[in-house]
Amino acid sequence: MANCSVRLQIFLELQAVNKKLCSKFESCLGASPSRVEILHYLLQHEEVTQSALQGEVNIDAAAVTRHLKQLEAAGTIVRYKKSDDQRATWVKLEEEAKRHIEQSYQEKSQFVNETLAGFTEAELEQFLKMLNKVRVNVSSVTKNQLGGETK
Repeated sequence: MANCSVRLQIFLELQAVNKKLCSKFESCLGASPSRVEILHYLLQHEEVTQSALQGEVNIDAAAVTRHLKQLEAAGTIVRYKKSDDQRATWVKLEEEAKRHIEQSYQEKSQFVNETLAGFTEAELEQFLKMLNKVRVNVSSVTKNQLGGETK
């Protein structure tokens, strides 16, 4: 590691931190990042059509359907038809699932606060600016490598 450039060391540290953060957040909610995205969207909306949900989350339609079927089987969500529109499938969280997710968000918030303890507000603002630059650069590199198309 002594021969690594500072840039490579930063990149490796970002990867290691990301891996630990993802693991912690998944354990808080007991779900994958894709499932967390679906659950978060459903928490923000009382009820939504399955097709609208598929259009809002950054997950392909088939994967959303698979997740919803598994969440329904686990009793986390309910999928149903409305009497006035039998074509659309509606989705909403079960009340117990809402409480569980909200509790998980509290755990996540505590984890974030503990993770960023010891930083001043100025340091946090500077860190955020630097991370945003990294995100923009990653998007740019990805876009260029995909011939102008982003994922």
